[in-house]
Order: sequence, then structure tokens, then C-alpha cells
Amino acid sequence: MTLTPPDPEAVRRAVEAALEEDGARDDVTTRALVLPEQRGRGEIVCKASGVVAGLPVAGAAFAALDPQVRFEALVADGASVAPGDVLARVEGPLAPILSGERVALNFLQRLSGIATATRCLVDAVAGTSARVYDTRKTAPGLRPLERYAVRAGGGVNHRYNLSDAVLIKDNHLAAARARGLSIAQIVEQARRAAPEGMRVEIEVTSLTEAREALDGAPDVILLDNMPPDEMREAVALRRGGVLFEASGNVTAENVRAIAETGVDIISSGALTHSARALDMSLELEG
Repeated sequence: MTLTPPDPEAVRRAVEAALEEDGARDDVTTRALVLPEQRGRGEIVCKASGVVAGLPVAGAAFAALDPQVRFEALVADGASVAPGDVLARVEGPLAPILSGERVALNFLQRLSGIATATRCLVDAVAGTSARVYDTRKTAPGLRPLERYAVRAGGGVNHRYNLSDAVLIKDNHLAAARARGLSIAQIVEQARRAAPEGMRVEIEVTSLTEAREALDGAPDVILLDNMPPDEMREAVALRRGGVLFEASGNVTAENVRAIAETGVDIISSGALTHSARALDMSLELEG
């Protein structure tokens, strides 16, 4: 499957915010020690095994400081990499290379960490019908880039934001039940209020709630923190075209067992909120 590049405007906004945050255009150390005409060349080297993501973002960070800096990616986002692999070369005026180094690496390490965590789960469920999805548990301001990293790792994006789809969660259920509505009625009311054709999903925590939800004919039933045996029973209740999603404490150790219950979707917030950055560095020649 072809990996769609990250949205250029989202990249620009994220890069500008990061450069401003880091004071990259007021780098007092580089200004004191590097001559304006001095040039440099270096390589971004991977120091751990994983999946790379964010090379276009790293390149954009250098280019935003000085378009004369040449950034050449040597691998593609989504590629598996190992310690010692050279991911990219950077060459040009030395001052903007040094001033942009931290921002470029921060993006590249974080996004590669997300892609690596995603690929781990995707590989673990290979051969089943389940697909690995992200959630909205992203770093504020970085959602477009972090969702891109999930795709680079072979995962699928869930709804982008609250306006994309109906997802009735525990607190929504509590609010509606306080008005005397049953689970089926809650689903039906959400369907009537949503734009035509919009997906309606409901979160349940028990088989009883799953049965009640099915009576409302949702598009997706999210099985939250259920043990695999209970998930399997819930999936066996399937009727019509309803999909089943599993979520809650998904790990590399238990994701295969979850997938084998027959669920269609496995969503994990940890892909974006807890992924460990992939270690890498910029090594200058000389």
C-alpha cells in the first residue's frame, strides 16, 4: 500500500511552532562559534532497530531555517532500519544545520517511535482479520503527523476528531441513561441526530451491554477492556454488518489473542501517547 505523504501545511505549522519553541532563529551558541560562510555536511544515523517515519518533516525543519540546506533521505518512511543505518544526508550552511538539528531529530525520533510501535502490533496480528488503529490520544498540535507515523507503521487511522464520527463512550452513556434512555435508544437517537451516512459507534463493557447495543443497530461496537473469552462471545452475537472493535490495555503480548477473537479493529492509544522514541543522531563530518 502506498504511503500518502503528510499534509504539507500541517508539516509547515508543526515545524514553525517547534523552531519558535526551540529559539532556533536566535541560537546564541551557534552565532558565537560558527562563521556565516562556514559550510558543513553530516549524516543522520539510526542507533536502534525500528521503522522510520518523519523524514520529510526533518527535511522541512532545516529548509525552514535556510533553503540552501540540502536534505537527502536515503531510505523511505515505512522502511525497517537497524543500528548504523544512515537515514539521510544533510549539507549546506553549517549554522542552520546546527540550529535545526534538535527540532529535526525530535520529529524524526518521535514519529519513528510511533511507526515502530505500530509495526510491532501489525506484525503480531498478521494472518488474522483484525487491523490495528490509532486513537485521538495524540500530542496536542501533532495529530496529523502522528497519524501519518501510524500509517507508516502499517496501521489505520481512526476518526480524526470529534466531528468525524459518532463514538458513544461511557460518560455519554451515563449522561443519556440519567435521562432514562436504554442503550438501544441511545444509539438510535445518535443515529437520528448525526449527518446522514455518518458512522455510529458505541462503547460497551459487558456482554449484556453488547446485546442491548445490537438492538440499536450501530455500525461499530467497541468492546472496552474485555477479556478475550468475553470478546469472542460478543463477536458471536454479530448480526448484519456491525463491526467489532477491541480497545483497552492492548500490548504486543496480548494483541494476537485479541485478534483471534474475531474482532475487526484493535485500537491502541499507546501507539501515540506512549511510543518510545527511536534513537538516532546527526553526525557531522570533521
